[in-house]
Amino acid sequence: MIAYIFSLIVNFILEVINKGGYLGVFILMALESCNIPIPSEVVMPFSGFLVHQKIFSLVVLAVIGALGNLFGSLVSYFIAFKLKDGVKGFFEKSKFFYHDYIKAENFFNRFGEKSILIARVLPIVRTYISFPAGFFKVNLFKFSIYTFFGSLVWSYFLAYLGFYLGENWQILEGYLRRFDYLILIVIVGILCYYIFRKIKEIKSRS
Repeated sequence: MIAYIFSLIVNFILEVINKGGYLGVFILMALESCNIPIPSEVVMPFSGFLVHQKIFSLVVLAVIGALGNLFGSLVSYFIAFKLKDGVKGFFEKSKFFYHDYIKAENFFNRFGEKSILIARVLPIVRTYISFPAGFFKVNLFKFSIYTFFGSLVWSYFLAYLGFYLGENWQILEGYLRRFDYLILIVIVGILCYYIFRKIKEIKSRS
């Protein structure tokens, strides 16, 4: 079932790029950064293959991909920005989570800009980093700069691999998907540890 759904997504991506060209790439990369499951690991390598076919330019393609990511990231940023006060009020009323909220806020005040740049070249994380950035009100100009250049590196890297592999570009998806799973396992592990720690803390106070 999952494989079938993924094949539908891949076919959709290929059709959008074939019909829309650079605009199609922009839209797909923007959708990915709006947290819609459109994997750039398919979008950019296939587009890189089209560079191999002399349909696209590698540099222009990377810039278009980065601009698409920036546009989608700004949408996510402003959604989180608008939700900040309501969510903050919830944490302020929670005696168990407010301390963690303050620590997260202090982290982003200190390292938020650098973490955005690093996150932009990490699968899975790169898609969702805009939410905490908007939530903790990272400087919008710096957020945009780091997002663009981090996404430019990511887009160029994937497009170049697709260009290099040519008709074999699809083998990339399998390798990159394994790395996605590794990142996901790490994230789930961290969340499980956090939940276990909070349960233990609640029991110790009761």
